[in-house]
Amino acid sequence: MSTSELNQDLSQHLATTLGPVAQALEAQPGLPEVMPETAATERVCFFDYPLEDLSARLSGMGKERFRAKQLYNWVYQKRTHDFEEMSNVSKAFRSELPMLFNFDLPKPVQELKSVDGTRKWLFDVGQGMTVETVLIPSKDRLTLCVSSEVGCNMACRFCYTGKQKMKRRLKASEIVGQFLHASDSLAKDGLRVTNIVFMGMGEPLDNPDEVFKSIKILHEPDGIGFSRRKITVSTSGIVPLMPRITEAGVRLAVSLNAPNDETRSKVMPINKRWNIYQLLDACRAHASASGDHVTLEYVLLKDVTDKLEHARELYQLTKDVPCKINIIPFNEHPGTEYLRPDPEQVVRFQNELIRLGAHVLLRRTMGRDIFAACGQLTSLYEGRPEKLDAAGIATSARH
Repeated sequence: MSTSELNQDLSQHLATTLGPVAQALEAQPGLPEVMPETAATERVCFFDYPLEDLSARLSGMGKERFRAKQLYNWVYQKRTHDFEEMSNVSKAFRSELPMLFNFDLPKPVQELKSVDGTRKWLFDVGQGMTVETVLIPSKDRLTLCVSSEVGCNMACRFCYTGKQKMKRRLKASEIVGQFLHASDSLAKDGLRVTNIVFMGMGEPLDNPDEVFKSIKILHEPDGIGFSRRKITVSTSGIVPLMPRITEAGVRLAVSLNAPNDETRSKVMPINKRWNIYQLLDACRAHASASGDHVTLEYVLLKDVTDKLEHARELYQLTKDVPCKINIIPFNEHPGTEYLRPDPEQVVRFQNELIRLGAHVLLRRTMGRDIFAACGQLTSLYEGRPEKLDAAGIATSARH
C-alpha cells in the first residue's frame, strides 16, 4: 500500500462517523450526536500550547521567545492565571496577554469516591458533553487515568465507552485539564499524581495530534515536568500510528484481550483491519526501539477468553514479545452480553501462565462500586449508572 493510500485509509478509519469500525457502533440513548467544532477565535487557550509552539506564537508577534518560559513558569509551576501577578513580565506585555489567551479548562461537575479509595471525576467539556477521569491508588503510586475522546470509535464489545458513539476528540487543554484538576485536588491532602495512563474514554491513537501535544505539555521541564517514563499510552491496535508512541518516549500498553484472531475480531472489531499478528509485530518493533517491555492487557470474559486452553494459546502467541501480561477480570456494565469469571478461574488462568513462564500480573479491580473500573467509563446521560451496590445492582443518575 502506498503512503497516499495508507493516509486515505487511515483518515477514513479514524473519521468520526465513517469507516468499518464506526459502522458497528451502537450509540447510547440520550446522548447528543456528533457536533461540529466551534470556530476558532484569536483568543486561544493557553493550555493548548506546548512550550515550543508558545515560543513560536510570541516570536511571530515580535515578542522575545524567552517570554514563553516565563509564562510557563507562572502558570504551571506557580499555578497562577492572573497576568497581573507575573511580576517579571513587563507591564506593557501583561496588558496584552488577556487579549491573547484564556485559561478555560473542563469544569468538574461530579466527584465520586470508592470504598477502595479510587476517585472518579466527571468533567463538562462543553456542548452538553462530558468525560470521566479516574485516580487509582495503590501501595506505591497514584495513577491518573485520563480520557482522550468523548465516546469511542473502536466499539470493543466488552467496554461501556464502546457502546457510546464517538462525539468529539478532546483538545490538548482538555486532557491537561484533567491532570491539573486531579493534582490540585490531591495537593489539599499532601499527595500528588505519580503516573499517567491514557486508558480512559476514547482511543488515544484516534486523536493522536492532541494526545501527543498534551504529553509534550505534561513533560515540559519548565512547566509541569512530568517524566515520560511515568506516562503510558494504551491502544486497541491502530498499528500504523503506534510508532508515534515510541517517538514520544512514553510506555506502550496494548489491549490484546484474546488469544487468536477469530476471538479478537468478535470482541474487538478493529482486529478486522489490523490483525493480531500485525499488532504484535508493532509491539516487537516498539520494544526493540525503546528497550521497554510492552504491557499486554487481557480482559477475562467468562467462557470466551478465560479457559486454560486460552492461557496456553496466549503464551504461545506472545512468548517472543518482550512484554508483561496484565490480566483483567471483566467489569460489568448495563446491557453487556459478557460475564465476569469466577475468582477461582481467574487464579487458575494466572497460575497457568506463570507455570508456562509468562510475566503476568493480575490487575486488582479498583473503583468497581462507582463504575470507575476498566471498561466502565461513559458520559452523562439519562439513567447512567453511578454505583454498584453490595448485591451487584446498578443504581442510576437522574438528570
